[in-house]
Amino acid sequence: MKILTVIGARPQFIKAATVSRVLQENRIEEIIVHTGQHYDSNMSDIFFEEMVIPKPNYFLNISGLSHGAMTGQMMEKIEGVLKDEKPDFVLVYGDTNSTLAGALAAAKLHIPIAHVEAGLRSFNMRMPEEINRILTDRISTKLYCPTTTAMENLQREGFDTMPCEVLLSGDVMYDAALFYSARSVNYSTLEKYKLAAEGYFLATIHRAENTDSMETLQAIIGALNKLHEQYPVVLPLHPRTRKIIQDRNMKVAFQIIDPVGYFDMLNLIKGSRLVLTDSGGLQKEAYFFQKFCVTMRDQTEWVELVKGGFNMLTGADQSKIQQAVQQFITRQFDSKSDLYGNGQAASVIVKNLIA
Repeated sequence: MKILTVIGARPQFIKAATVSRVLQENRIEEIIVHTGQHYDSNMSDIFFEEMVIPKPNYFLNISGLSHGAMTGQMMEKIEGVLKDEKPDFVLVYGDTNSTLAGALAAAKLHIPIAHVEAGLRSFNMRMPEEINRILTDRISTKLYCPTTTAMENLQREGFDTMPCEVLLSGDVMYDAALFYSARSVNYSTLEKYKLAAEGYFLATIHRAENTDSMETLQAIIGALNKLHEQYPVVLPLHPRTRKIIQDRNMKVAFQIIDPVGYFDMLNLIKGSRLVLTDSGGLQKEAYFFQKFCVTMRDQTEWVELVKGGFNMLTGADQSKIQQAVQQFITRQFDSKSDLYGNGQAASVIVKNLIA
């Protein structure tokens, strides 16, 4: 059997690495295609070696384009690779343009598609990710759902009547968090940033709806400034957003640091009092390490975290953000539930793929 994996963003590399390890254990040939969607210079040889991630067989170098142009060029180049490699399955992850391009190229050539992180829904069709995940699910042969909520979403959409297999696999991101957490102990992250364990709030902002609207960005910064009076707030921030804040002369009282690598981010989560974010992945990682999360968005794909009381949605409302934090810091994190599986999602996926 030959599996061809299409990925294009750093989180996808980390997720795919968990499955790649199990494929290697089962001596399954894997061809990795990196579209280049979110390429950055930090993804050097050292990155791949430290993260125990297989290096891509193909690098397509497609980035910095509009959604249509990017997806179209990816499809064209992936199609060429598929014709050369003739895989038995195309494996895609999540909801990026790379995910959709890989799935569409495979579908046109009648190659079966396996979608990891299937069934997630934000129910916000203005999000490009929502379009990507819905279309990818519809043309996939095997759909690996990380949660029971994802399974229920697909059932409501009629997938049980379609020619595909839907499986509750658990979340490969939980596999990754467990695997890399053990390796992150070699990084002295808290000392580097002069932080005391449980003595700071960790925040991230990156979504366009939060960073491109001056009113929204100002509201979030105002909330973080106010929270900083209670506990130090640490915010790893992309240079583009930092420049917007500087150009607009927005007052920042908290600590802004440069973007950090995955090991440092894991340590920052583990050492924090709680997490404030607009990231999808970080909501789950907070839960993995038993930290409450305030999500500065109006909706989330991870509704089970909200239902379980581990996560609160506040949007960019300054008072709601502050109120959510005040509620969480008086609570003990008590999770006996197994929302994302047992850390063996990759084994479940590979076992099903080769059955």
